[in-house]
Amino acid sequence: MRILLSNDDGIHAPGIQVLATALREFADVQVVAPDRNRSGASNSLTLDTPLRTFSYPGGDIAVQMGTPTDCVYLGVNRLMQPGPDIVVSGINAGPNLGDDVIYSGTVAAAMEGRHLGLPALAVSLNGYQYYETAAAVTCTILRALQREPLRTGRILNINVPDLPLSEIKGIRVTRCGSRHPSDGVIPQQDPRGNTLYWIGPPGEKLDAGPDTDFAAVDEGYVSVTALHVDLTAHAAQAVLSDWLDQAGVGRQW
Repeated sequence: MRILLSNDDGIHAPGIQVLATALREFADVQVVAPDRNRSGASNSLTLDTPLRTFSYPGGDIAVQMGTPTDCVYLGVNRLMQPGPDIVVSGINAGPNLGDDVIYSGTVAAAMEGRHLGLPALAVSLNGYQYYETAAAVTCTILRALQREPLRTGRILNINVPDLPLSEIKGIRVTRCGSRHPSDGVIPQQDPRGNTLYWIGPPGEKLDAGPDTDFAAVDEGYVSVTALHVDLTAHAAQAVLSDWLDQAGVGRQW
């Protein structure tokens, strides 16, 4: 198995380094990751400046100022030859649950892999300690994919409780929960008296029902959620069409 490994926490983050070590026990791994933390970059792609790469002695490649999407795009199309069989993103420091997937660079890296026609996993740890647990879970799932390919055409968003492996209860297939809207803005003054703003923390859980990713992780289970890139609200298509007619909005100009 040839794996392109990326993340959004940066090439030196403990999660990607622990995972790379674990994956190299049974796979050919090429790390292509941002040279710094790009958390929250979502699916952004750098189009206005060229991208510079740096190679480390072990073969890992950092993309200067690159986004997770940049890294996967470069990795699949140029930097990993022959190309990968699968794209893995993570291990993220902190969860990507519910609405987090909208902003997550970790999930975005996996989405770019899927967009480029490859199977893809996004892996996050619900904390900052037991990266080895998340690595072991990821290896188990990848070995299972080797034995029995999964042909859903979807991204697997995997969230792992921050627990020793012996305390993980199992794996649950889940849906994304949701959070209350985030409204935190933290103002500060710089030395010249200008106001600076920090984006505040995410909102609290709103929908954390028993079938959600929130509930699974809280109860000690690994959450696996199938995500897709198609954002079309198919169930609303007929409602939208009827509304255009009723509102008198012309279908032709």
